[in-house]
Amino acid sequence: MSAMDTDEVSVVLPPTTTSGLALSLHPLPILNISDHWTRSKLQKNAVDPFILGALLGTQNGREVEIVNTFELAVIGEDNALVDHEFLVSRRDQYKQVFPSLEFIGWYTVTPRPSVHHIALHEQFTGYCSTPLLLILQPSLALVSASSSDVNAQTLPFKAYEPTIELRDRKSRSVYIEVPYNVETGEAERIAVDWTARGGGGGTSLESHLQTQRSAVKMLHERILLLIKYVTDVIAGTAKSDPTILRSLVALLASLPASENKHFREEFDTEYEDVQLTAFLSSLTKSTNILNDLVDKHILLTSGKEDRGGGGPRRRMRQGVPGDWDRFH
Repeated sequence: MSAMDTDEVSVVLPPTTTSGLALSLHPLPILNISDHWTRSKLQKNAVDPFILGALLGTQNGREVEIVNTFELAVIGEDNALVDHEFLVSRRDQYKQVFPSLEFIGWYTVTPRPSVHHIALHEQFTGYCSTPLLLILQPSLALVSASSSDVNAQTLPFKAYEPTIELRDRKSRSVYIEVPYNVETGEAERIAVDWTARGGGGGTSLESHLQTQRSAVKMLHERILLLIKYVTDVIAGTAKSDPTILRSLVALLASLPASENKHFREEFDTEYEDVQLTAFLSSLTKSTNILNDLVDKHILLTSGKEDRGGGGPRRRMRQGVPGDWDRFH
């Protein structure tokens, strides 16, 4: 057991100490931090990559909302120094687009805060008097995903508020865990729903195709079940049921015969219509491309003629005999 795991060096106060901060967390920071951690893990091929980012939001007294985030850069091999020039530049850029958002804290990925995070915390006090800390706990996500307890299905995020603890006549910087609520607006709910569908998966065409695919898959499974039943009856491993067999015969009789002349003609007609539609679409696209090419050629040609003293039409207007006179 490391020193970080002992109660003596813990930088988080016990749960009996509560915070009076009313914190709201929006979906966008959740998605941003999760994406940041996933990309860093895959790019660096590390089990526990170090990531760091800034929290943007609003604060009204003891009411705080975390609305957005952006990634930060660190200096040094031990990730001990924040690139403040990069931080200020990104903060000002966001300020131009979202004037109401302020720097209110920072985020990272860790099982729990440590002394290292206290040192990092001191570097953010110049931008905010009491910067909040939001951490992503991937291990908590794995536990919640494998747990059958409904109460265990929580987000793997924890928020902390900095404070000062007096112990043995000495003061030290510590954190208090802050409970939070997930706050969503109408636009955010639409965006999250769009993201959950895979980005663009909510179109009517794709929904229709998904429905058709599910129906065909279910039909295929039912046909395989019927074939297995008939095969078992013929092999004598299943009991013959006259009612089921009569239903199968009636079902087969209601199906159109694939070798029927009228069926083949109708099928060929529909197939040709589909092919003609595809060819027409390709032809229209090629015609549009050719039309654009001709327009560009005419534009370039007319520009060269103007630079060369004018084309046949211009010489005709000026009373100068030329090619135009010979043809007209």
